[in-house]
Amino acid sequence: MFGQYFYNESMRKMTVAFGQLFNNIVVKRKDSNGNITQSIKVPLAYAPKEKFLVRLDQQPSLDDREFAITLPRMGFEITGINYDSSRKLTRVQKFKHVKSGEDGKVLNYNYTPVPYNLTYSLYVFTATAEAGLQIVEQILPFFQPDYTVTVNVIPDLNIKRDVPIVLNNITYDDSYSGDFTTRRAVVYTLSFTAKTYLFGPAKSQSVIKQTQSDLYSDTDTVNKAREERIVITPNPTSADANDDFGFTTTISFYTDGKKYDVTKNEDS
Repeated sequence: MFGQYFYNESMRKMTVAFGQLFNNIVVKRKDSNGNITQSIKVPLAYAPKEKFLVRLDQQPSLDDREFAITLPRMGFEITGINYDSSRKLTRVQKFKHVKSGEDGKVLNYNYTPVPYNLTYSLYVFTATAEAGLQIVEQILPFFQPDYTVTVNVIPDLNIKRDVPIVLNNITYDDSYSGDFTTRRAVVYTLSFTAKTYLFGPAKSQSVIKQTQSDLYSDTDTVNKAREERIVITPNPTSADANDDFGFTTTISFYTDGKKYDVTKNEDS
């Protein structure tokens, strides 16, 4: 139906930016005297919650090194994509960028993006309540209730967007297996909403350096005689679309077979 392939990687870039917020979380373990005995950087992966839970169920001991998963660990995934009509903008606005092409200067542009909310779930898996509290406390103070990241959405057009990531809610699950004193896993689930935008296909055109309008005195489409011609060019003529420039307007009058020109310069 639409017939044009494009892929701006908008949601992929947003997902990478979201994950990078949590890729440097550290858990520290202390002895009975309060001395730090171990510092662990918490691994982060893109994976569903169920994948981690199944892996934990198959692991008889959280300290068994023959299994690929150890705790603490974090994971995240996209859980929803919804259109946000409250952030809708006019459709005719353009984002423009001029660059050199085979035929001289080329104007690349893209129309106003469409607002969408991406919902993410961040999962925190720990073997003890203390480790879970350490991780969560390194996250929550930055969301009040949102944190803004800058995403280079379309590098070719130099389009960067500030995207607020809103912390919606937090749920907590403390599960056990075996006897009552044996702690199985502590799971925190943090729900976020990224208020991002999705762009359509980029378009391009040659930079327009001159416009011309011809005016006639009557509606005779066969024998009509042009009475006036208006030509507008940028001032200076070397200006590009992204430059600060004025206009030169040349009005040509045709009277008794003769041509008379009037030129007017307008500063930017």
